[in-house]
Amino acid sequence: MDLLDSMKVYVAAAEKGSLSAAATACGISATMAGNHLRTLEKRLGMRLLNRTTRRQHLTAFGEDYYLRCKEILRLVAETDAQAQQMQLAPAGQLRISAPVTFGTEALMPALRDYLDRYPDVSVDVALCDRVVDLVEEGFEAAIRIGPLPDSALIAKPLAPYRMMLCASPDYLARRGTPAVPEDLSCHECLSFAPSVLAHWRLSDQDGTSRVPISGRLQVNHGQALRVAALHGLGIVLQPAILLQADVRAGRLVRLFPEHELASRPMSVVYLPDRYRSPKLRSFVDFLAERFQED
Repeated sequence: MDLLDSMKVYVAAAEKGSLSAAATACGISATMAGNHLRTLEKRLGMRLLNRTTRRQHLTAFGEDYYLRCKEILRLVAETDAQAQQMQLAPAGQLRISAPVTFGTEALMPALRDYLDRYPDVSVDVALCDRVVDLVEEGFEAAIRIGPLPDSALIAKPLAPYRMMLCASPDYLARRGTPAVPEDLSCHECLSFAPSVLAHWRLSDQDGTSRVPISGRLQVNHGQALRVAALHGLGIVLQPAILLQADVRAGRLVRLFPEHELASRPMSVVYLPDRYRSPKLRSFVDFLAERFQED
């Protein structure tokens, strides 16, 4: 006899109070229910039920075995349900949040492949640089850049958010190319307003340089800083995804490529009870595949 079926009959007998009631609940004959019980007791070498003509009660071992059987059956049912859900095709609207620069320069190009792969999913993307509340604002996932505070959210690490230091050929022709990191303190350095980065940090095999920077232009938008650099207004430190196309095209020149600039961790976060959703799981897995950790 199937062991799980026998466990089901035994659990029903323990909860219903008799083998005949268990037989009815399981849709089998009373004789078959008795066979299941005897098979279990023979397999275990232990009595599970003490029965008289009027009543039955579980033995001490039977009480413990009942609890274990109930947990085993719960886990089996949960695993079956999860497997069935995983077979469902992702579908429906997925609402996510992402930082502006990453969302514009990296996520948007990647979404074509995602939407081609899952034609029944639609994606509503909100681009903003603030930390959104997934529950209050109705987001199923959010991409976060920087260290994550402790929370109930599940976080899946993505590739670090790497930075790049660049200037236009015109600027370098006028002001000269910095030869060592310390030279940056004598240049026009473009930064966010209000400036929260009074220093830029560059590392190589010889150590780390923490260079004080200054400049006459501050802008509170990464794309605007990129345009300012393209027009020769100074040296810019921005995400590589924002500047690398200009470097490849020769519109910007990468400075200190042998140095490592401070990168920031990047993650996709979501509520723990949402991951069973096929559309969310497909999106999280897609991000992990496309933006893999190094």
